Amino acid sequence: MKETIRTAVLGLGRLGYWHAENLVSKVKGAQLVSVVDPLEGRAEQVARELGVGSWSQNPNDIFEDDSIDAVVIVTPTSTHADMISRAARHGKHIFVEKPLTHTLDEADDVIKVIGETNVSLQVGFMRRFDPAYAEAKKRIAAGDIGTPIYFKGVSRDGNVPPEEFIKHSGGIFLDIAIHDYDIARYLMGQEIASVTSTGNILMNSNKFMEKYNDVDQAMTYFTFDSGAAGDIETMRIAPYAYDIRGEVVGTEGSIQIGSMRYHDVKVLTSKGSTHDLISDFPTRFKDAYLLEMVHFIDSLRKGTKPICTEIDGKAALEIASAATKSFITGETVELNNKLLTR
Repeated sequence: MKETIRTAVLGLGRLGYWHAENLVSKVKGAQLVSVVDPLEGRAEQVARELGVGSWSQNPNDIFEDDSIDAVVIVTPTSTHADMISRAARHGKHIFVEKPLTHTLDEADDVIKVIGETNVSLQVGFMRRFDPAYAEAKKRIAAGDIGTPIYFKGVSRDGNVPPEEFIKHSGGIFLDIAIHDYDIARYLMGQEIASVTSTGNILMNSNKFMEKYNDVDQAMTYFTFDSGAAGDIETMRIAPYAYDIRGEVVGTEGSIQIGSMRYHDVKVLTSKGSTHDLISDFPTRFKDAYLLEMVHFIDSLRKGTKPICTEIDGKAALEIASAATKSFITGETVELNNKLLTR
């Protein structure tokens, strides 16, 4: 076992900052030695705030530093393929935020490079590490609900991104629903075989999304290779809370995952009962973001493979691409992913 993994974070937006903060103080066996961001002054600011000794605007400074073992890539999706390939060819292990890459061709190139260089890669599908989803996985694997036959996912967010973000996001299926696609195949232990998707713009203020073949509400219906089925609701316009839930129905029972409650406290008065709702994704998945980084560093220290690899990243990307195609064409799209591992 390697005692300490020397790491660097590339990209210091909100999520990159959280990963850096966790690596500095909360992840055993990790040492954050450098941070990188192209924005003038940003890397230096974060380094000083977190007590990191080195910073740069140029990722080459990280790739060419032989003392750095691993990189955490939190840069725009369009840069992922290049960043991953460069990191791998310099012998760095890689954590990359979802999606793995922007296109399936890029995903194939990345998988080839990872295989040639024999480095480890983990994709940031944090729901796998959320305590509720992780417990559900254990219960399903133990046979508590029999054979899984149906998956239901709900991802409702009320924070509509600005047009500039929508323009480059890849669409609602790649940007949001991809989390559900990954957790569906993970919990069910099956590959998705076909996808049918629909979508609408339900709020007039979001009509600009039409320019980018995007919507503020979508549905994905799918079948698994076993004959099981599922559906996923995806929404950017939930007016009440950040609402992420899932359910797996089996032949002997059902597991329901997730809650909108911020605290497990209900207030009862003569006017009725109330409880606080979760308002955003940082609140809902704070623990999951930490636990996924703990898993990444532990995997490197022990020399084991992470539970969410480049193969899983490509599988989720393929489903998202198929859902996007189905939405545009109005047809069911068949997937050919029988060789993908779970």
